[in-house]
Amino acid sequence: MTSHVEAPEQRRILAVLVIAQMLSGAGLAAGVTVGALLAQQMFGSAGWAGLPGAFITVGSATAAILIGNLSQASGRRHGLVLGYTGGAIGAFGVVLAAVTGSAVLFFASFAVYGAGTAANLQARYAGADLAEPSRKGRAISTVLVATTFGAVAGPNLVSVMGAFAGRIGLPELSGPFLLSGAAYGLGAVVLAVALRPDPLLRSRELSLGHDATDTVAATSRAGLRTGAIVMASAQLIMVAIMTMTPIYLRDHHHGLGTAGFVIGLHIAAMYLPSPLSGYLVDRWGAQRLAYLGAVVLTAAGLVAALAPPSSVAGIALALVLLGLGWNLGLIAGTTMVAQSTPPDVRARIQGRLDMVIAISGAGAAFGSGPIVANVGYTVLSAAGAVVAVLSALAITSRGALQNLRA
Repeated sequence: MTSHVEAPEQRRILAVLVIAQMLSGAGLAAGVTVGALLAQQMFGSAGWAGLPGAFITVGSATAAILIGNLSQASGRRHGLVLGYTGGAIGAFGVVLAAVTGSAVLFFASFAVYGAGTAANLQARYAGADLAEPSRKGRAISTVLVATTFGAVAGPNLVSVMGAFAGRIGLPELSGPFLLSGAAYGLGAVVLAVALRPDPLLRSRELSLGHDATDTVAATSRAGLRTGAIVMASAQLIMVAIMTMTPIYLRDHHHGLGTAGFVIGLHIAAMYLPSPLSGYLVDRWGAQRLAYLGAVVLTAAGLVAALAPPSSVAGIALALVLLGLGWNLGLIAGTTMVAQSTPPDVRARIQGRLDMVIAISGAGAAFGSGPIVANVGYTVLSAAGAVVAVLSALAITSRGALQNLRA
């Protein structure tokens, strides 16, 4: 039986990833906070508001494959730098589109901007490449929690960046994308310079001494499928409700600062609990944590559906629960996938799974605007709770089937 010892480079690699994730957190925050509002302002209808999120997730899905394939061929560093650079280019493209009023450039830029989201998520796999099996959950959570610092600061700088944009003659809602472009660009530089040795390439070197049977046994279709279900359902629920919350708040006479504050709390809940989630997944197992995540997402949908539109506290609570449920599901699902893929095929498989996750988010973003425009935010939130219940049932039934086979 092969013994597992954590590579000495792991701490340095985690430190570099943490710095890059802090920057990318600020990068992704702009699209989450004001993308829907900017679309509504440019096109004059809430029905368009979900499209930026949809194009971000479509771009993220495409980039997930590209980043995964490039990482498979050349290492994590090249793949992640490609994604962060795409995020920076897309962010500056959104600013230019807002100035020129070009719808084509606007949506194309959001698609390119989605590459930053894909890279931000795939960095979690880089954190796990050299981690020993009993600590993979904590390694993944360390990378995710680093996103919190930039992601929470970003939405709370919406008003500041909006005022800055106004002073230099740009549309107010384009301001946060200036911050986003700079943050993604700096993140790309950090990774290009400092992510050495490459964690995926190094993990391949260390795995050369393992038996071939270990590599074959490491790939578990059940683990991959369950991980994909957990992550895709969490992404779908989270994106649908999160995308339309700023619109819902603005439609009920809450200011831009309030929307930024609520989304800031939501993003904090998406990433800040990561150390606890990582500890729990290593201690309890990924399946139990996935089930807990589904329960929390059910609660989030119900609270969002039942909270009065005048209650900022109620909506904020729903968004905090939404972020926490997503965090639990993402870490549980990621751990399942990381434990089920050997180094020689790891990045390619992970890229494909992240594409599935992004597509589920794209569907949620595309559908959320028309749903809210036609039947309301309450119905959208209740539907999210229903999907979470179905996810919990799927996790439970799959676990029971595995126990029977055992």
